Amino acid sequence: MTRNRRRNNPTAPAVTAADRPDLSFTAFHQMNRASYVRYAETYLRHRQDAEEAIDSTFEHLLRCWDEVLLTENPAAYAWTVMRNKVTDHARARARTRRPPLIDEAAFNTVALRDAVDPIGQITESLALFRALRQLTDRQQDVMVMTYLQGMNAPEAAAVLGMTSATVRSTVRHSLRRLREILGPDRTMEGQR
Repeated sequence: MTRNRRRNNPTAPAVTAADRPDLSFTAFHQMNRASYVRYAETYLRHRQDAEEAIDSTFEHLLRCWDEVLLTENPAAYAWTVMRNKVTDHARARARTRRPPLIDEAAFNTVALRDAVDPIGQITESLALFRALRQLTDRQQDVMVMTYLQGMNAPEAAAVLGMTSATVRSTVRHSLRRLREILGPDRTMEGQR
C-alpha cells in the first residue's frame, strides 16, 4: 500500500500515520509485554511458546485496539485476551489447562534455597502449588504475579487491570482459601 502511494506520488512519505500503530498501543505493548511473557512462560513451560502466545495476543489487540480503548477497563480486557490466548496455545500444544510447570516452580523457590530440610520443603511446595490450582482464575493470576513473579500490589494491579486494593484483597482471600485447603500452618506466606 505504501509502495503504491509512493509510486503514484514520489513526494508522499514512505510511512504514513495510518501505517503505524497507535502510540497508546505501542506504550501499552512496551509496558506489558515482559510481564505477559513471564506469565505465559509459567504456564507454557517454554520461552518460545510463551512469546508466540503473547505475540498472538498483541496482534489480536492491535486489530481491535480502538474497541479495546472503549471498554471500561482496557488493561483488564487485554489481560483476559492474553489469558485466553495462553490457554488456547497450551491446548494447541496438547498441554493441560493448568500445566505441570506450577509444580516444577516448587523446585525454584526462596524457601527451598534457604531450607534446612530440602526434601520436606519440596513436598510442602508441591502441595502448595497443587492447592493453587484450586483457586479461581483471578486468584491464581494474582498469586502467580505477586508470589511467583515477585510483583508488588501496584505492579500486579497495573498488569491485571485491577486496583491495588483489589490485588491485596484477592491475596488475602486466596491465602484464606489456601489455609482451608492446606491447613493453617502451610500457605504461601512462608514462601515469600
